[in-house]
Amino acid sequence: MFGKRSGQDALARKPEPAITKPRAIAPHAVPTATASTPSHSQDAPRHSDEYYQTKNVIFAALIEAIDLTQLVKLDVESARDEIRDIVTEIIGLKSVVMSIAEQEGLLEDICNDVLGYGPLEPLLARDDIADIMVNGADRTYIEVSGRIQQTNVRFRDNQQLMNICQRIVSQVGRRVDEASPICDARLPDGSRVNVIGPPLSIDGPVLTIRKFRRDKLTLDDLVRYGSISPEGSELLQIIGRIRCNVIISGGTGSGKTTLLNCLTRFIEDRERIITCEDAAELQLQQPHVVRLETRPPNLEGQGQVTMRDLVRNCLRMRPERIIVGEVRGPEAFDLLQAMNTGHDGSMGTLHANTPREGLSRLESMITMGGFSLPSRTIREMICASVDVVVQAQRLRDGSRRITQITEVLGMEGDVIITQDLMTFEMVGEDANGNIIGHHRSTGIGRPRFWERARYFGEEHRLARALDTIEQQAGLVGSS
Repeated sequence: MFGKRSGQDALARKPEPAITKPRAIAPHAVPTATASTPSHSQDAPRHSDEYYQTKNVIFAALIEAIDLTQLVKLDVESARDEIRDIVTEIIGLKSVVMSIAEQEGLLEDICNDVLGYGPLEPLLARDDIADIMVNGADRTYIEVSGRIQQTNVRFRDNQQLMNICQRIVSQVGRRVDEASPICDARLPDGSRVNVIGPPLSIDGPVLTIRKFRRDKLTLDDLVRYGSISPEGSELLQIIGRIRCNVIISGGTGSGKTTLLNCLTRFIEDRERIITCEDAAELQLQQPHVVRLETRPPNLEGQGQVTMRDLVRNCLRMRPERIIVGEVRGPEAFDLLQAMNTGHDGSMGTLHANTPREGLSRLESMITMGGFSLPSRTIREMICASVDVVVQAQRLRDGSRRITQITEVLGMEGDVIITQDLMTFEMVGEDANGNIIGHHRSTGIGRPRFWERARYFGEEHRLARALDTIEQQAGLVGSS
């Protein structure tokens, strides 16, 4: 085997006491899972202390027996085979007694520790998990189908968890330690990662991962899941095609980023799109996309690049559409300026519970950014820039729905006037506690962006969509 001292030599140089028949070495806590056959880790047995003692000794011997600098040059499968061969040899040399199933579990654990993210690997392999929440080494939770459940996934100790956190954030050039205990990062698949470590986190590092599905959701998928009606989906497609400026509003975990990804699918391939994000997670399918990402300050407190820096700079990059992953500060002013100066079809998300609250938050973010503008001037800017607010909401049963598609009409006095094109109406719940409801029209005539739809040749399609929504609402109302 390449780059490896023989197991005999490694053990001779640094002798380890032989491990004789541990009282019980439990099987692998969470078997490797695939999207087609998910592993229900919450039902897996918890490893015993003897298991971790055995694993620590074998792991230490493995590190002595291989050259990690050579191992990382191999592809993943070859590296796993190499590790498995060496670990099998070490198990034999140390006279560890375990069943074939226990040995396979131990081999898989060690491979994940060396090549991946340790105990997180089986959870990351599952496509039915939306969030992974690690609260210290001994407590790991997941969200499945909108509901949080505890798993039996366990880390060796808080130091192993911290090492895995460091491995994740270092891939995007960031760090997490006592000097910088808060960090946002992303996994290679775009999944969003947040780490907060000691001394801020008292009971050990806290790791939160917002997972991305392998198969990206489309509006058709949202229709199938009941998040939006077919007619509402048609309306959103038209809004995306005719270059309306869109703000997606919603609470944490309501599906804002997923909806933003869905809407961007209707941008034409010939358009130049620039995305600005704290952690790059948007996955646009168009060929001409420039992705920008903020940067935290270095150890000396220098070199920070904020979201506002990115938005202001991308205006010099000849964008046709600007997509801001999340608007949360003074960059709101620059985004509104861009929307109002020839960059039609720009989009962004923000945290708010209703469309009107979303517009108020835009005003607050501009004010807190230090802009000494009268409130009326800011509201006029918002009205001139934002065409549509789409509200996403996570309901009490865990389902995610698009609850409002709201048009910004203008000003009446000092108040921004809006009208709902479509709303979600709850009518009850079934025996399992799942909310029952339907999307319905508010009965308005032509929306404000009708002329824009005519300019893009979409007025007939828009008329059919609005008529169908009203008809469906009439059928529901009469039933």
